Amino acid sequence: MKKVILTLVFAIGAVITSSAQDKMTDASVKTIRLEQTPGEFTQKTLTLPEGTYIFEIANNNIDHNVGFVLVKKGKDISKPENHIQTAYVTAPVGTNETQTSKPTVLTKGEYVYFCPLNPTSTDNTLVVQ
Repeated sequence: MKKVILTLVFAIGAVITSSAQDKMTDASVKTIRLEQTPGEFTQKTLTLPEGTYIFEIANNNIDHNVGFVLVKKGKDISKPENHIQTAYVTAPVGTNETQTSKPTVLTKGEYVYFCPLNPTSTDNTLVVQ
């Protein structure tokens, strides 16, 4: 009986610890909101500390779907294997809608971002310090 009670105590403790860690993780994830208009992102440069981010992309009156691609600066942006795939929005962003990416860990360095569906420039920069 002692073993059963001890096992239950450890199981409940593990669930509580896991739940607390999930809440801490959720609080440490920050959302970056970017807006696209025809032919461009309205925010051309971002400077952020290292951390975990979700990208929220808004389609502001573009008459077709848009997306989001993030690439470490210096890598060939035309190759999908160089894209940071967790930063992709989880669905195409329809006109006057928003979509988000998965949590994306960013380390120190420079990145470029662009939309493959809305011919935005590819010199939008994100600097992580």
